Amino acid sequence: MAAQVFAPHYAAAVERSIGSGTVLRSGRDPGSESLATLSAGEPFELLDLIGDTAWGRAANHDLVGYVPLAALA
Repeated sequence: MAAQVFAPHYAAAVERSIGSGTVLRSGRDPGSESLATLSAGEPFELLDLIGDTAWGRAANHDLVGYVPLAALA
């Protein structure tokens, strides 16, 4: 994973899943670019929490981005 995701530090991802459908975004701002639509039940590899936003990898889409913390199960 370290060869694919840049971060100021590395930590083991915490396996979570999407609890309610949401949008994976390129930034924390709700108006930032939409990268993918995530459906309930999809796996999400949580890498960091920033306020009410989760940063991680949407495994089914092989994309890294931000989702609302409330969207995780």
